[in-house]
Amino acid sequence: MGGSEDQGDVHLRKFQKELSAGTVSLALLAVLGSAGEPMYGYQIAKTLERLGDGVLSGKQSALYPVLRNLQAAGLLDSFVEPSDAGPPRRYYRITDAGHAALRDWAGAWRATRDSVDAVLEGTRE
Repeated sequence: MGGSEDQGDVHLRKFQKELSAGTVSLALLAVLGSAGEPMYGYQIAKTLERLGDGVLSGKQSALYPVLRNLQAAGLLDSFVEPSDAGPPRRYYRITDAGHAALRDWAGAWRATRDSVDAVLEGTRE
């Protein structure tokens, strides 16, 4: 009977992966939108861990492709500065387009969350 549990785990992991794709982008924009100053990847990851327990699911490496995608979309800018403590660091900051996207995405998130919560509440037995 353990097979159905394994299958359940596979479905859960797939659902979590699909769900996290957009939420990580939204969370990154939110962190950089409220930061008031440029941040480098490790700072962003630590802030996400502190504020959004589980957003990254312990996978900091997943952060960098999302940062690059957001930059390619014009929602973030980045620049590199030397570091006293090692290799140069790439800093990210949100753009005006990023602030606009953050407002739109946050609204869409809240509407989706509220709709799904309403359905889940309505289907409880």
